[in-house]
Amino acid sequence: MDIATVGGLLLAIGLVLGSILMGGPLTAFMDGPSFMIVIGGSFAAVFITFPMKTALSTISVIKNCFLFKLPTPAEVIAQFSEFATTARRDGLLALEGAVEGIDDPFLKRGLEQVVGGTSAEDLENSLDREVEQVGNRHTAGKKIIDAIAAAAPAFGMIGTLIGLVQMLNNLSDPSQIGGGMAVALLTTLYGAVVANMFCIPLAGKLENRAVEETMIRDLMITGLVSLVEGQAPRAVEERLQAFIAPKARVDSSAQQAA
Repeated sequence: MDIATVGGLLLAIGLVLGSILMGGPLTAFMDGPSFMIVIGGSFAAVFITFPMKTALSTISVIKNCFLFKLPTPAEVIAQFSEFATTARRDGLLALEGAVEGIDDPFLKRGLEQVVGGTSAEDLENSLDREVEQVGNRHTAGKKIIDAIAAAAPAFGMIGTLIGLVQMLNNLSDPSQIGGGMAVALLTTLYGAVVANMFCIPLAGKLENRAVEETMIRDLMITGLVSLVEGQAPRAVEERLQAFIAPKARVDSSAQQAA
C-alpha cells in the first residue's frame, strides 16, 4: 500500500468535506443528476476513446497507484552482490536455487535465462523489449486517467448549461429554480473535484511509477548482464551503484557492511 497516495487523497477529501460541513449540511452538495452527468459522462468518454479491453482496465490502472511496490535500488544492489558472490564461488548454475525464492516475475525470468546460458546480448535485448512493453502499458494507463481528467470538467460544464436552461425555463415557478441551480452549480463542482482531486494527481503518480519501474528494471538488466559476463561481486556492485545518487551509494555500502 502506498501511504503517500492514500494519505494525500484522505487529506484532500478531509479538507473539502470539512469546509463543507463548517458551512452547512453535506446533503446540500448531493445531487443525483449532477453525479450522473459527470461520472457517467466521463466513463462514457473513456469507452468512446479507447478500445473496450483498454477501457475496462481502468480499475486495475487506478489500483496500481495504491498497491504498486518495487524494491529499492539499495535492495536490488545487495541482492545482486549476493548473486555475484554465489556465481563467482560456485558458478552460474548455483543460482538455480535462488530462482525459486524470487517474487519479482521480471527478475525471476531474467535469472532463469542467466542460469540457462543465454548470452549477454540476447538477455539484454529480450529484457529491454519487456521493459519497453511495461512502459507502453504505463503510458496507456496514464492516458485513460488523463481522458477522465479532461472529460469530467467538460461534462461539468454541460451539466451547468443544462441546469441553467432548466432554471430559465421555470422562472415563473420559483419551486423549480432551486433544482435547476443545484444541477448548474454542482456539476461544475463535481467535474472540478474529479479532475483536480483525483485524476490529475493519480495520472502524475502513474507517470512517476513508470519512471521508477523503468529505472529498477534497467538496474536489474545491468546486474543480470554482469552475472553473465562473470564480473566480480565488487565490480558488479560498483557498476550498479551508478544508478543511484552518491549519498544513497554511501548508505547502501554502510547497510551491507552492517
